[in-house]
This record gives sequence, structure tokens and C-alpha cells, in this order.
Amino acid sequence: MESERVAIVTAAGRGIGEACARRLADDGYTPVLLSKSGAAVDVAEDLGGVGFEGSVTDPDDLAALVEAAEERYGRIDAVVNNTGHPATGDLLDISDNEWHDGLDLVLLNVVRMARLVTPVMREQGGGAIVNISTFSAFEPSAQFPVSSVLRAGLGSFTKLYADQHAGDDIRMNAVLPGFTDSYEVDDETRAEIPMGRPAATEEIADAVAYLVSPDASYVTGQNLRVDGGLTESV
Repeated sequence: MESERVAIVTAAGRGIGEACARRLADDGYTPVLLSKSGAAVDVAEDLGGVGFEGSVTDPDDLAALVEAAEERYGRIDAVVNNTGHPATGDLLDISDNEWHDGLDLVLLNVVRMARLVTPVMREQGGGAIVNISTFSAFEPSAQFPVSSVLRAGLGSFTKLYADQHAGDDIRMNAVLPGFTDSYEVDDETRAEIPMGRPAATEEIADAVAYLVSPDASYVTGQNLRVDGGLTESV
């Protein structure tokens, strides 16, 4: 079956992932969704796509997801690499296993997905990949040490991949959200945000939708902050 446009979204059962899936479906993409909880199956059914239960840290689950998208729809136009949150705690109290788990969760998942979808996108003449990162990727936060360190690496991978595959018309960018309404935000944190509120997950999805769209056809290798002014660098 040939579909006009197909989008893979991971960790799509709730929060930012679900918001991205719904926005891309509104834009005409057929969603192919994955979530560890299995909630993505219900979201996909609601949106007219297909969903699977699985983990972004399992290479076999990612391979099955990409294979299903290609076999069912014949193409993959967009990928949104969304994940959960790695371990937190005092910097030197975080165990080796927690660092390794974080590497699988926020960096190697993107590397593995890129290996899987690049041949498909190259053969069909292009595609767009967006990695959901964090505001602390380039202004590291002691509150989120594993995420800050490893997602700085994700930013570097995003740039290296984008440069290497620009000639194939495959674009890769990252979105760096601040705090969102998918988690409780206390008054102290809220006061640190210049806009005075967390983002709605739909606002993050709007940025993702732009980056995968033809309107962003000349945008690649970028790390776009969508954080309400939380970070200080320009």
C-alpha cells in the first residue's frame, strides 16, 4: 500500500510524543507509532495509523518499527525521535549502569534509527528527522546531569549527520524543549521561565511539524530551543 506521507514517532503514547503524532496526522501524515507502555497503539488507531508496543532502547523493536512502516506504506518521510527521561541525582552518585542506560535512551536510539531509515529515505529521494532533546543540552543543568551530558552529544550527532546527508535531501534537526505541561512544574521553576509558564506539548509539536515540513526545506543541522526564554545564550 502506498501512502502519500508517513511519519514515525517514538514514545508516542503520551506527552510530547503524542502531541507530535496528532499534529503530524493533522498535517496529512500517516503515523507509525511506538511506546513502551503500548499506549501508542490506541493513539495510532485513533489517528488512522499503526502503533506498536516496544522500547527505543531495544534495537530489535526499532528495526521492527521501521520494517512495518516500509512494508505497510512503502515509504518513511519523517521521523520524530522522542524518548523518556534518564536517571537524575547527584553527579557522582549516578552509577555506571545508569549512564549506560541513559546512552541507550537519549543518544544510541537516534543513531540506530538513523541507520535504519537512511537507506529508505535516500532511495525515495529525501526525508526529515527531528530529535527531541532538552534545553539543558548546551547549558547543562545539575538537576538533569545524564540528560545534559548525553544530549550535548546528541546535538553533535545531529550536526554531523545533517552535513553528511544533506546531499541526499535528508535533513536532521533537534528541538530543545524547556519545561512542558506534561509534568508538574513547581512555582520556583515557573518563576525562572521568562514567559512565566511551561510549554503546552502542542507548542513543541508545532516546532517539530515545521522542521519536518517543506517550509523548513533549507533548515538542517540545527538545535532549536523552544523553552520560553529559559536558556541564556543567544
